[in-house]
Amino acid sequence: MTSIRSVLIFLSLFLALITPGFSQQDPKETARQYLEQAELILSETKAMDDARELMVTAADLDTTFIKANYEAGWMHLRTVQKERAGKYFLRVYRQDPAYKFDIEYLIGRSYQYGEQFDKALQYYNLYKEKLVKKASYQGKDKVDMATVDRTIFECENGKEFTSHPGNFSIVNIGREINSEFEDYAPVLNEKEDEIVFTTRRREDNLNQNVFDDNKPYEDIFTAKKANGAWSFAKNIGPTVNTPYHDSNLALSADGNTLFIFKDEGGGDIFYAERKETGEFAEPVPLPGIINSSFEEKSITISSDEKTLYFSSNRPGGFGGLDIYRATKDSKGEWTNVKNLGPKINTDLDDDGPFIDYDLVTLYFSSKGRKGMGGFDVFKTKFDLKTNEWSEPENLGYPINTPDDDIYFVSSKDSKRAYYSSVREDGMGYTDIYLITIPEGLKNTEPVTSKTPTDPPPVDTTAQVANVPPVVPVIPDVTPDKTPVKTPDKTPVVTPVAKKDVVPLKYVVTVVNAETKTPMEPKIRMVGSKDNIIVPMTPKGNGVYEFSITSAKAKDYRLSVEQEGFVFFNQNLKIEAATTKEKTVNKTIEMRKLVVGTYSILRNLYFDFDKATFKTDSYTELNKLEAMLNQNPSMVVEIGGHTDAVGTKEYNQQLSQRRAQAVKDYLTKKGIDTRRIKPVGYGKSKPLASNDDESDGRELNRRVEFKVLEK
Repeated sequence: MTSIRSVLIFLSLFLALITPGFSQQDPKETARQYLEQAELILSETKAMDDARELMVTAADLDTTFIKANYEAGWMHLRTVQKERAGKYFLRVYRQDPAYKFDIEYLIGRSYQYGEQFDKALQYYNLYKEKLVKKASYQGKDKVDMATVDRTIFECENGKEFTSHPGNFSIVNIGREINSEFEDYAPVLNEKEDEIVFTTRRREDNLNQNVFDDNKPYEDIFTAKKANGAWSFAKNIGPTVNTPYHDSNLALSADGNTLFIFKDEGGGDIFYAERKETGEFAEPVPLPGIINSSFEEKSITISSDEKTLYFSSNRPGGFGGLDIYRATKDSKGEWTNVKNLGPKINTDLDDDGPFIDYDLVTLYFSSKGRKGMGGFDVFKTKFDLKTNEWSEPENLGYPINTPDDDIYFVSSKDSKRAYYSSVREDGMGYTDIYLITIPEGLKNTEPVTSKTPTDPPPVDTTAQVANVPPVVPVIPDVTPDKTPVKTPDKTPVVTPVAKKDVVPLKYVVTVVNAETKTPMEPKIRMVGSKDNIIVPMTPKGNGVYEFSITSAKAKDYRLSVEQEGFVFFNQNLKIEAATTKEKTVNKTIEMRKLVVGTYSILRNLYFDFDKATFKTDSYTELNKLEAMLNQNPSMVVEIGGHTDAVGTKEYNQQLSQRRAQAVKDYLTKKGIDTRRIKPVGYGKSKPLASNDDESDGRELNRRVEFKVLEK
């Protein structure tokens, strides 16, 4: 088989040959050449990101090229930015609704990932009608009725959860930990001053070559916190990591035992003990009967180190991955392995367990139950009197989303948690986030007051067919085998808002700047520092009402996006809610993207005297990337500007480096380098006088974009 390196070298030569004459070639022919190269990559490698970018380019060059558009959508669903798949599937659907039997279902999936649940339901129901009419169809592009019913159930749940967002602060843990590559599976010690996680970053990776998907190999990294700040993460070292894939699973409360996953024996769990020097010893297989010839994918250990919970797809479970429990015997080996039973496990995957410090609260992720799609995080509690688990509760939105939410770990006081997710302020693919829960996870109410409903039946005929059914064993947890629960000394936080406080109504009207007609964009308001979502109610005709309940004045970020228009992303300071009713009105005029349109990127922040981004900049950068992605023929200038402090030459160089940094970020996200023209203007184009800092120099230090071609 051709190596990935040779295929990609060939590809780079091919692109170099067609790029000089790009504008002179027939776009339809160029589109076909791009698709051919994408198909070559996939035939020889697993580099789906590289293939996706080529397919997207082909689809945007020729919107009538049905195959390229279908493949571009399909590759988005298989990789990242799943919500963008619908754009390409809809092009196919409008031209040839019969191109693929499941095309309506695929459009629905894209809308579901984008949290546009009503539109998703529209297409799912269209597909259901087709299934009923053509019940005898047995093509490979058929999605069965049970799967469609499950996705419809998820969308109904999504509508319910997103209409009542939880009071959760979810913020990016920062550039000290996260990178432009995948960063995930965070685990921390009890003191929360050490973090261990898995990453696929290139920097400091033990293997400078790439895997067959053209990405660096997985490596385990670690960082420590001092004086409230994380140090920059570093490779945990060659004793634990190998030149190939390595990923962590759990860390004991004292930080002295690290559990890792190795692709051996179908997928086994190893552990490494910390030496007196502070480094970890070489990993060895977990003793006892945890590992099997099947996959053991995740694990958590209780704070007293007497009980393990892990996931496995071994025979005898309820379907897919199930969560099991094991206890340590007098010889120090793990034994007494039992399935947690139907109160926890479903016929779909159940994974990512985390046992809380109280020894009885279990967090885990499931593709079953009342979820929004993919894995959702749930919590359950073991009753020592009845020997039963409570009905698992979905942690709700925005912790859970329509995509996978998994590997959630909580702090000892249950007021913080960590997990990896794909969010709008991400630096690359998956990033690690800090969740803050003011009232504590243990004291939160269920996310919905509605009675949980059983999900529709799921077709399990694809489960292990040749293995005879085994009745799962219900947990045998008795007081003499399980440590007695210690009293929960965590104080219950009384809500700040009083009953007589009336929410402030912040009413936003969105109109077209040119025609003054109402618009229905994607609109959102969050706390600018804590990212807590402000509940919103659409009132119709371009009017959206936000409900402000904070007892103190607070800074917020209001974002409005509409395809074909300049995105709006503004910081606002809004007064507190009081005992009196009050309404604040704001009108936003959205400007069309035409040649000559420009806008200041107000929320880009650089390190002092440098061209490196601060963590708070990534929301703005990602909105700029999304706008460019929605308008594939648009060419923009990125202009860097400084204040008057410093020499003319130095300021020009600094502004050029900052404009170039924006371009570099966008091109790494897949935007064609020819569409971005970085220009440094130095101090030559001030917006205000440089005599004053807050009203002058601060305004002059900026980055702008200007539309050059549309």
